[in-house]
Amino acid sequence: IADATGVITTNFDIDASGNIDSSGSIATSSTLTARRVVNTDFNAAGAKTETLTAAQSGTLFLINGAAANIVNLPALSTGNVGVTYEFQLTVAVGGSVTTTFVLPGSAVSNFQGMLSLVAGTAANAVSDVAGDTLTLPNSTVANARISMTCVADDGTNSTWMATALST
Repeated sequence: IADATGVITTNFDIDASGNIDSSGSIATSSTLTARRVVNTDFNAAGAKTETLTAAQSGTLFLINGAAANIVNLPALSTGNVGVTYEFQLTVAVGGSVTTTFVLPGSAVSNFQGMLSLVAGTAANAVSDVAGDTLTLPNSTVANARISMTCVADDGTNSTWMATALST
């Protein structure tokens, strides 16, 4: 019960970390503002392998394409549906390295991919979508963008929608 109003607030909880859990609606006469999280873990000079979490949903990850990065998407869970990430290359993929996105499980998850080439020509980089792995090959340009959203996950199999924009 809120001290100031006497209203029962059992449908709105804030834990010690500041996470909000609500089974009702939130109304305010003020403006709610938020900033997007920008993560630079993959933007360092060295190669990085990391498994993302559902708690990182909505994050923009900056990626140094000159490093051999491996981005593992979260473990299979029904709570992944709606989880979304965006990625932007700050440095082109070059040399013998790639940037690879890997879905959980072996042969149980799939990407549904769409690649858009801006002012595309046959020489432009493409994404290789092969079941549960999406690879940005050598020559994928700086400023290329990839967004991924989990559209189905029953705890055993998952499907992720992937959209790539490059030149």
